[in-house]
Amino acid sequence: MKQNTVLEKVRALILPVLDEKDCELVDLEYQREGQGWVLRLFIDQPGGITLDTCAEVSREVSVLLEVEDLIETAYNLEVSSPGLDRPLTKASDYERFSGRLVKIKTRVSIDIDGKGRGRKTFTGTLCGFCDGKVLVELKEKNGFRVELPLEDIEKANLEIEF
Repeated sequence: MKQNTVLEKVRALILPVLDEKDCELVDLEYQREGQGWVLRLFIDQPGGITLDTCAEVSREVSVLLEVEDLIETAYNLEVSSPGLDRPLTKASDYERFSGRLVKIKTRVSIDIDGKGRGRKTFTGTLCGFCDGKVLVELKEKNGFRVELPLEDIEKANLEIEF
């Protein structure tokens, strides 16, 4: 079974469990690592995720996956928090974490100053989400805002502020 198909089926199966526990699925991975396969769930909830919640979700999801037998190969299940540098994956993430420091990489070069010098990496303060675009005030250009189309974003993460 293809990885994407596995992920879609697992996602559909586990979302009700996460909803019941007031958890959000931040990311889901199914990949070969070392000698075997790993199914990894990154979950979060308002106020942050606890080790106890991760353990509860792991137990319930493990039973569900065993009963439904969705994955043909042997695998290890891991459930954890997304970490301090949590990925931003949906429009609501960009609204929720407005005001935080972010690092965003785009699929295409974006010319932000009209001088023909495109770039793909942007670090700055997240200012929200509007009309399909992520708004970022660039760290190196105090006060200068860029609008990055959501569909052009390859990867976005919160940055740890010291």
